Amino acid sequence: MSQIKVGETIPSMKLMTATAEGPKEVSTDDLFKGKAVLFAVPGAFTPTCSMKHLPGFVQHVAEMRAKGVERIICMSVNDAFVMGAWAKDQGVNSEIVMLADGSGAFTKAMGLELDLVGRGMGVRCQRFAMVVQDGRIVSLAVEPPGGFDVSRAEAVLASL
Repeated sequence: MSQIKVGETIPSMKLMTATAEGPKEVSTDDLFKGKAVLFAVPGAFTPTCSMKHLPGFVQHVAEMRAKGVERIICMSVNDAFVMGAWAKDQGVNSEIVMLADGSGAFTKAMGLELDLVGRGMGVRCQRFAMVVQDGRIVSLAVEPPGGFDVSRAEAVLASL
C-alpha cells in the first residue's frame, strides 16, 4: 500500500485506547470527528518518544485546544496495556488519547509502517504527525528515518 496523503480519509476500523478503567475499543470514525491531531511514535518507552515526542504534546495541549483541536491522539504499534503504562509513566492524563495499534493494521492501512525487524522491534509505525478534520487528512508530516523535527508538537502547533 502506498502512503496515505493529504486530502484522503482516515481508514475506518476499530482500535484500542488506554483509559483509566483499562483498554477500551474505539472506532476511528468516532475518534476523528471534528478536528484532531494524531502523532505516532515507533514505540512506547523508547528514548526519543519518551524524552521528547510525547512530552512536547503534553506541554502544548492547551495551545492546541485554543486553536480548535478537539482531540490529541498518541499512537504506537503497542498494546493498550503498554500504552496505559506509558501514559502513567509520563504523567499523561485524559487530555491525550493513547491509541494502541497492537497489530499494526491501522498503520499498514495508512502505508506508514516501519520495518524494525532487524533491530528486534518488529514492524512499527513511522514517526509522524497529522491534522485531521472530520476524518480527512489536512496535513501530514512524516519524519525521515531517525528524524525528529516535522512531527514535533511545536511544528504541529505552528501548522494549525
